[in-house]
Amino acid sequence: MRNYLLLFSTLLLFINLSFSQEEQDSIPKTEIDSVQADLADKGVVIKDSISFKKSKKEFNPLAPSKAAFYSAVIPGLGQIYNKRYWKVPIVWGAIGGSAYMYIYNNDQYQRFRTAFKRRQAGFTDDEFNGEGTLPLFDVDDLEYQQERFQNDRDLWLVAAIGLYALNIVDANVDAHLKQFNIDDDLSIDFEPYLDFNQATNSPNYGMALIIKF
Repeated sequence: MRNYLLLFSTLLLFINLSFSQEEQDSIPKTEIDSVQADLADKGVVIKDSISFKKSKKEFNPLAPSKAAFYSAVIPGLGQIYNKRYWKVPIVWGAIGGSAYMYIYNNDQYQRFRTAFKRRQAGFTDDEFNGEGTLPLFDVDDLEYQQERFQNDRDLWLVAAIGLYALNIVDANVDAHLKQFNIDDDLSIDFEPYLDFNQATNSPNYGMALIIKF
């Protein structure tokens, strides 16, 4: 069970980090530096196609808290708030599966516990007495099965609580990561260019190094 929790946590964190590098909405604002105009008046060659851009990133400091709160109220709701819709079935499946296994093991524990207590009281009318469709279980077998299902039930309870907490942490961390604007379009390119010197009116040839951020 501990290996299951560790594997699920590692997988969810890896997928979360892999998909967190998405391009966020921003408000681009292009400004031409006044220094360009001064240098152009002095005859310094400036490539006209070069522009300086400043981006104003949208930042919502309450987003992580909201995402965590939504996931705490309803598991998966924080992932919907972060627009990570593909994570919702994973969250529901993990927590729902753990809850189902807890209920199943608890039901089995109660069955064997009831039969064990009646055997100790001297009764033989339980469902494990060998007279029905089930095989015969003696007192030691009933005690062993009771303890086994009890341990499994407790482990699945811990798993459900841990996955519920992981769901909240994932929504909070994911909302934090979405505040960063990481553009995948990072490239370096060389291009030839032709400009005219404004002072001598003569052409200038060269190569332009273009770096995209």
